[in-house]
Amino acid sequence: MSAVSDRLPAFPWDKLEPYKKTAAAHPDGIVDLSVGTPVDPVPEHIQKALIDAADSPGYPTVWGTPELRDALTRWVEHRLGAREVTHRHVLPVVGSKELVAWLPTQLGLGPGDQVAFPRLAYPTYEVGARLARAEHVAYDDPTELDPTRLKLLWLNSPSNPTGRVLSKAQLTRIVAWAREHGVLVLSDECYIELGWEADPVSVLHPDVNGGSYDGIVAVHSLSKRSNLAGYRAAFLAGDPAVLGPLLQIRKHGGMMTPAPTQAAVVAALGDDEHVRVQRERYAARRTALRDALLAHGFRIEHSEASLYLWATRDESCWDTVAHLADRGILVAPGDFYGPVGDRFVRVALTATDERVRAAVTRLTA
Repeated sequence: MSAVSDRLPAFPWDKLEPYKKTAAAHPDGIVDLSVGTPVDPVPEHIQKALIDAADSPGYPTVWGTPELRDALTRWVEHRLGAREVTHRHVLPVVGSKELVAWLPTQLGLGPGDQVAFPRLAYPTYEVGARLARAEHVAYDDPTELDPTRLKLLWLNSPSNPTGRVLSKAQLTRIVAWAREHGVLVLSDECYIELGWEADPVSVLHPDVNGGSYDGIVAVHSLSKRSNLAGYRAAFLAGDPAVLGPLLQIRKHGGMMTPAPTQAAVVAALGDDEHVRVQRERYAARRTALRDALLAHGFRIEHSEASLYLWATRDESCWDTVAHLADRGILVAPGDFYGPVGDRFVRVALTATDERVRAAVTRLTA
């Protein structure tokens, strides 16, 4: 076991514990803006769907029920503008983090193969490469990479942590380059419903992929849009030549979305109203926190989408973390997401309205 764990970096969040203790000592309690975990209720109709499916004594299927696959294909066409999506184009997964961490291994990548991801990125992209014993490389522009040994290219738009959105033109150029060099594109689009000052586009849109899903797969999650992080509900959509073998591998591995969760996903994807309501909550929190951070002397870059503000005081990120912890506010240091983030912090919008008001008061006092 140590041979596997030795491939992995130190778990970054452990380094935040002393600052969490400092923030928790504030007389009015901690405001934890360090993680992007939903805090608002699961919509009632989704809870009901889960409860109604609670009597599920048999094993679920890895591919999901026909009703689930219908819901996935309908949503991909309705929300992302994809065309001619069939059951062969979709695959449910047990939360997106599991998928990101184990995809290189499931694709058969290993020593000598390369996995690429943005220079500022969700740490699990690197973890997935390390678990497979593949090499990992960070990029500013993926089309400047040497494609010789590159097997898997991660895109992330809207970005975690920065909220940056890749334009349709940028996505089109990257997809064309990857196809030219036989590189599989995995586009992490888990924040696509949360565009504020930009309208994020999926790689599944025909304007990006020319009407073909060859060599592209998109990753989507219901954790943020529907507050289903605790349900572990996500899915892939794209190239059947990639998803078909993955389905077989995941059957052997028993990677099954629980039957009640499958029913909840059907209910969640069939309703847009709860997404609109949740967006309004996040928009209000975003405005309040953004204004307070700016008033406190921060500069905010990108952040045109997603659930985070990418903020800096032009100092070490750990100095900023300490500064805010003294005020009872916990944020994530930017170097968790890559060395170039060492002068930024990531501020999550995932706190209750009451806690956001407390943060605003402390920042503007």
